[in-house]
Amino acid sequence: MSVDPASQAPSAHERVDVRDLRAIMLDMDGVLYRGDTAIAGARELLEFLRLRGIPSLFLTNNSSLTPQDYVTKLARMGIQTTPDRVLTSALVAVEDLRRIATPEDRIFLLGGAGIRAAMAIAGLTLADRYTDATYVLAGLDRSLTYEKLSQAGLAIQRGAKFLATNGDLSFPTERGLEPGAGALLSVIEATTGVKPKLYGKPEPEMFQQALRILGTPPELTGMVGDRYETDIVGAQRIGMTTIAVTTGVSGEDALRAANPPPDHIFSSVLELRAALDA
Repeated sequence: MSVDPASQAPSAHERVDVRDLRAIMLDMDGVLYRGDTAIAGARELLEFLRLRGIPSLFLTNNSSLTPQDYVTKLARMGIQTTPDRVLTSALVAVEDLRRIATPEDRIFLLGGAGIRAAMAIAGLTLADRYTDATYVLAGLDRSLTYEKLSQAGLAIQRGAKFLATNGDLSFPTERGLEPGAGALLSVIEATTGVKPKLYGKPEPEMFQQALRILGTPPELTGMVGDRYETDIVGAQRIGMTTIAVTTGVSGEDALRAANPPPDHIFSSVLELRAALDA
């Protein structure tokens, strides 16, 4: 009988040396790149993992792009991967919605190409009008309008269940921090008084799905992230080895002061690569 690796996660684990890890999960925004610019050491780290035969998986709360879009984006930075190595919050949310929705359900959607493509593949039906919606699914939507926000809120007030890809209030770009899905959700929450069910980090569903893909135990799987409250906290909850880099949202002082702090803190993935090869 197969066992879900996440189900074996201990409540606490001894600090595992990064050189003993069997697999690596990596956040992308703030870890491998900012906007369209690769962070120093990103290519070198991934090439090192490939040569050493250490499986890796890219995890992102950003639901606006498809896995193929991320493959193309990474390729422009000299980083090669395949769509099956990219897990987005859109994929995790839609997989759960596919499982619980009936053929009669209609979904009112706020989101970009990534979540729309995932819904099409899953065979889910969009609501033409908010009055038809039985679910509202929200993610990062760069074409958001006041009318779309209003209709989402009205659908929820009529009884539609409220789901969202993630609650990130911001994400790092070359220009600085820009509004994330959570910033948009806050408007709907304030209007309706209803909080959505979330799927992205730090919620367990994304990490559990990633562990099933990798097939490795949590404590021997490293999660590399830049945001403490999502990447690190979520991985800690299921017993993974946590690796923080300071090239994104959370600074070194805040990471070291956190309770509990990450298992490992590095200035960048370049320093992490050196530690793996020490």
